[in-house]
Amino acid sequence: MPDALSFSRRIGRFAGDLRTVRLVMAVGIILMGAVWLHQHPQHNPWAPLDLREPYGLATSAKLQSLRDDVQTCRSVLERSEVAFQILPPDEGQQDQCRRSDKTVLPGLPLSPDRPVASCPVLAAFEIWLEQTVRPAAIEIFEEDIASVEHLGTYSCRRIGNSAEGTWSEHAQGNAIDIAAFNLTNGRRISVLDDWNGEDREQEFLNAVRDGACSVYATVLSPDYNAAHRDHFHFDQSKRFGGVCR
Repeated sequence: MPDALSFSRRIGRFAGDLRTVRLVMAVGIILMGAVWLHQHPQHNPWAPLDLREPYGLATSAKLQSLRDDVQTCRSVLERSEVAFQILPPDEGQQDQCRRSDKTVLPGLPLSPDRPVASCPVLAAFEIWLEQTVRPAAIEIFEEDIASVEHLGTYSCRRIGNSAEGTWSEHAQGNAIDIAAFNLTNGRRISVLDDWNGEDREQEFLNAVRDGACSVYATVLSPDYNAAHRDHFHFDQSKRFGGVCR
């Protein structure tokens, strides 16, 4: 029969064995996590953003990081194989309305033209269009999107066109207003006419509004106030936290 001393030594070895097993398990979990993140870059905060990837856990943070880094934003467009044009920055405008980032995505189905906006606004639009708007149109109407009608991006003014107060994100082209959606069968769905319209139109407009909240810093709809009864306002302001109304 073992004496007390030898028994206590075995207990010590058991404790060491348990620590080794736990360490091996921890390393295995870390390696499995690294492999999973490599296979799912949309969830990997260290993987470069590609606008073609499905929306993931890290997508919002990656988009937020573009608000202060135009060069990285343009690199994202190149990586995502999105055609873009860079226009010369504004000269002679007052600081609040000077645009240093003037980007155009000629491939976007925007109407009546391809507006000039900041790169972060257009990068977010690309994700929103491909991963929210088009899938919602196909699911609800069984039709694709032919074009998206906008009311502009740039306007040198304060919020609400007031004489004083905070400058609008439109003042530097860091916002876009969306008024309507045209389907491939000719059907038109407008924020003004259909926000409180038929069930399918309401479902679609609510879906695309909610989807925009994942990629834009600010999303305002008719639920916000009467000034937005005819359009959605999207912007990439540098505020902490988002607004989705």
